[in-house]
Amino acid sequence: MGNDNVKKILLVSFSLSIFCSVLVCGSAISLKELQQTNKALDIKRNLLISSGVINSSVTEKEKILKAYERVTELAVDINSGSVADDVDTKKLDARKLAKVAGENIVLNSGDDLAKIKTISKVSKVYLVKNSSNQVEKIVLPIHGKGLWSTMYGFLALAPDTKTIKGLGFYEHGETPGLGGEIDNPSWKKQWVNKVALDGKNNPQIVVVKGQVDHSDSANYNKVDGLSGATITSNGVQALVNFWVSDNGFGPFLAKYRNGEVL
Repeated sequence: MGNDNVKKILLVSFSLSIFCSVLVCGSAISLKELQQTNKALDIKRNLLISSGVINSSVTEKEKILKAYERVTELAVDINSGSVADDVDTKKLDARKLAKVAGENIVLNSGDDLAKIKTISKVSKVYLVKNSSNQVEKIVLPIHGKGLWSTMYGFLALAPDTKTIKGLGFYEHGETPGLGGEIDNPSWKKQWVNKVALDGKNNPQIVVVKGQVDHSDSANYNKVDGLSGATITSNGVQALVNFWVSDNGFGPFLAKYRNGEVL
């Protein structure tokens, strides 16, 4: 059979296609576990950055995992605020469960400030502890709609459950230079020591249009808006207020304040 024979050309082309397909599929399968491991590590890194345990320059796996030893993971029932001791936090994926009927809570439009429609009945909460095993930060996983995407991140609170100690996002698709400024360290720094809950434990965070009047003594719950990104700014305000409300982690925070979480 000559090299220019049509059947031979087709056979070689088909064989080459099969070989390449098998090679690509094999690579994807073999790399999947590594990709998942790296993603989990990146989420831990962002949690630690948001809570001030490490800074953004830390990228080494060993340093991240060592710092993460200070973190205790809890599985929390959203409705009751109780710790679900029978749930394995290592296997808990609230993001997936939010899409599973029977495992999720369907939010009505009046309660759905973050515009996410459903949330998992059980979610993780993280306690960052010091060397004396005392809680320094309570870290809540948060998410909500921006302009173009769902923004996923962490909100770190002081043990009083009201004072914000850090905010950061590890996944979003907002416009670079506009809504993407939620990643700007200067903007995130503004959140530190703002008070998320009022005297009656109701959400009170406001992302203003423009800049906060820092001479105003009542600016303890206000943050500058992002220039040219009103919808993203409103989205961050809404998702923070949602997750500290009674529809989010409010019941858990109440139990923590009452000393019911050890």
